[in-house]
Amino acid sequence: MEEILDEQKNVVDNSNMKHIIALVDCDSFFVSCEQSVNPELKGKPVCVMSGRGQCVISRSKEAKKLGVKMGMPYFQIEGELKKAIYINANHELYYNISKKVMDVLRRFSPDVEVYSIDEAFVDLTGLKKLYKKDYLEIAQMIREEILKEVDIPVSIGVSSSKSLAKLASDKAKTMGQGVFLVGSRKIEPLLKNTNIDEIWGIGRNLSLLMRKNGILTAYELVGQDDLWLDKQIGIRGLEMKHELLGEMVSPVSSEVKLPKSIQNTCALAKFTSDKNYIKNSLNYHIHTSCRRLRKINAKCKGISIFLRTKDFKVFCEKKLLNMPTDFELEISDIIFELLDKIYNPNILYRSTGVILDNFVLNSAYQMSLFADNEIDTKKDKLSKCFDRLEERFGKDIIQTGFIKKDV
Repeated sequence: MEEILDEQKNVVDNSNMKHIIALVDCDSFFVSCEQSVNPELKGKPVCVMSGRGQCVISRSKEAKKLGVKMGMPYFQIEGELKKAIYINANHELYYNISKKVMDVLRRFSPDVEVYSIDEAFVDLTGLKKLYKKDYLEIAQMIREEILKEVDIPVSIGVSSSKSLAKLASDKAKTMGQGVFLVGSRKIEPLLKNTNIDEIWGIGRNLSLLMRKNGILTAYELVGQDDLWLDKQIGIRGLEMKHELLGEMVSPVSSEVKLPKSIQNTCALAKFTSDKNYIKNSLNYHIHTSCRRLRKINAKCKGISIFLRTKDFKVFCEKKLLNMPTDFELEISDIIFELLDKIYNPNILYRSTGVILDNFVLNSAYQMSLFADNEIDTKKDKLSKCFDRLEERFGKDIIQTGFIKKDV
């Protein structure tokens, strides 16, 4: 292993890369979070399930060896697979641990771009002088610090562009060392051994297009003429090519980006047409969604509800507001108005969901001249009071309308 690390150090020291970008990717993140708060789960086959145990969304390496597949529904789990431990997802926990991981990264570099709940790009350019270490050693130091402080294992890929850093992070996972660096001399062999559908940004349709044109590897993709790529894929194709060649097309941006939507959904404990039972479920979704909305310091103008029937038919309704809000009592009134439009007492329902979108940052929101600003201020204070109580006494200490235990 030491010989491999020394070889990688020589690659980066001899390269002329202008930028050094790391992709920090938390390993089996949801499972790792559960193991962090319950160390007895470490070393065991553990799976995190979506909703009320509907399907597998995260697996420990032991569960993978056992044969549990990603996305596998619980009703298909039998035989040896039942030896695994199955846990319902706790997204509030995962959000809080993700924040701790990102806080550690920001101590190393001011340029951290949160890509998802378990991934972030970090610009390491110039940090060699600050830490008096090479970039591979800095990545190892980051990995050790996250494990020490947050108890979450991560894989880190390091290179001169986001696309190469993403490929490097995949290598860091599969090679079992936790950190992998792709310098200029490693780019060509890496691309030759990367299938076209392994490239970041290549989806199913684009993969089929490439294969139709005889392009099976990343190396064959970068060998294509710019005009051809522009015609077939557009500007994204050109950016992809030059990123894979080691040129930083997309810099790391620490600017906070709002999610496109916040969605909370889960299956009901039983098929039902009981309207109060359904309202109970929706109220829990509303509370969770509004809490997440306030955590990103935003309000929403779009509010949607959907109901899925026993036969998997989906009914949905949406309302756009003139003024944005993050106040759950106001949102619940709207949700229940929408519920009246799609609810049918003669239908059995299996799941419910709430979606908030059309976000506006609080810093960019201006109160209307014609609105009752005093009432809006009271709503904000009450919402913050909800959050402070939950932070002090635990999640769901505040419940509105109906009680959660029947969901």
